[in-house]
Amino acid sequence: MNDEPQGEVARGARALVVYPQLRGNREQDADARLEEGKGLALAIGLVIADAFTIPIREPRAATLFGEGQIQNIGTACEQSEAELVVVDGSLSAIQQRNLEEKLKRKVIDRTGLILEIFGERAATAEGRLQVELAHLDYQAGRLVRSWTHLERQRGGFGFLGGPGETQIEADRRLIRDRMARIRRELEQVRRTRGLHRDRREKAPWPVVALVGYTNAGKSTLFNRLTGADVMAEDLLFATLDPTMRAIRLPAVEKAILSDTVGFISDLPTQLIAAFRATLEEVTAADVILHVRDIANAETEAQKRQVLEVLTGLGVIPEEGGESAIPIIEVWNKWDLLDPTRASELNEIAKDRGVEHVVPISALTGEGCDELLAVVGHELTADAKIYNFVLPAEDGERLAFLHARGEVVSEQIEEGAEEGPRVKLQVRLSDRELGRFSAL
Repeated sequence: MNDEPQGEVARGARALVVYPQLRGNREQDADARLEEGKGLALAIGLVIADAFTIPIREPRAATLFGEGQIQNIGTACEQSEAELVVVDGSLSAIQQRNLEEKLKRKVIDRTGLILEIFGERAATAEGRLQVELAHLDYQAGRLVRSWTHLERQRGGFGFLGGPGETQIEADRRLIRDRMARIRRELEQVRRTRGLHRDRREKAPWPVVALVGYTNAGKSTLFNRLTGADVMAEDLLFATLDPTMRAIRLPAVEKAILSDTVGFISDLPTQLIAAFRATLEEVTAADVILHVRDIANAETEAQKRQVLEVLTGLGVIPEEGGESAIPIIEVWNKWDLLDPTRASELNEIAKDRGVEHVVPISALTGEGCDELLAVVGHELTADAKIYNFVLPAEDGERLAFLHARGEVVSEQIEEGAEEGPRVKLQVRLSDRELGRFSAL
């Protein structure tokens, strides 16, 4: 083995995944967290050479792990022929550098790994800008300090390989300037999104947003309900960029279904900030569908992670209480449950009320019709009947009433001096009445 960490590690490289379980951090099961770390490594095309958990009583400032633990990691690397060490936790720049020097291998932490995945999967121009900003924010604290020799190569845009740094001050200036330019571009994206949302507020279609932990089945459900062909694989972060399609609902002629990026525990703070514009789509929704992998042993912990993100976005009040936007829990992967567990969960769902919990299988289609009915009911729950008399040529407002309301009766009145008028009785929700009044 060479005395230096290798300059590049390509897809298909053998990786050792280590989960450092800190004392006091017992909320998530260690085995489940380790499996998630392996899933992240697989999502970027690495080969899992070995994986294990290391309990950490007192984190070392210089290396996180103790000397004996580092020796065990090194031995495991030799035995499994691992070229890369993935630490499924957060490493400081100095910890990362010291571990690389001791292990003689490239080391990346959970943040670096997730950034790699996002960098590879982002498909839209906005997504790529957000990922690059997150990369640069992460690199700013470690790219120029990771090596003591300036000529040494380290990942430029990604951490598994790429162009390296040559001049410390030039790097600092270039990173700072590039981040400023990206922020300006993203601000323009946010303004454009705001305009689009304003148009949707006036447009005759409600928005239903899918949220959930990564790999909960959001994209599979999206495809099932819309007939679209969004990438849906058994991979963490299979899709990143928001996708929207029209769907039909009972009592609602048309609605827009929005698929968003999946959440995950310990999401890098850089990505939470960088992807806020994407997640802001959730705050403009009329109804949120929280898709849960109900067959996953960690489903409750995953639910808490999602609710924390929604709280951070202002959808759920910080002090608790009811969400500003109706949230329907979608218990996906029902087909994977054994009959006993399915019966237990059915009782829980009945206690909570069917309007809040809908068991489904996005893969088989089981329960999807019921889900659409529940969403349609939620969108029209507070609807009342109103009487309107409009000029027959007022096509915009007539179209709105037909699309966003339930027209109970309609008749044309002739003979008025100003021309024919349309008299309607329409069932509208308070929200749609407000939108109608703004037209």
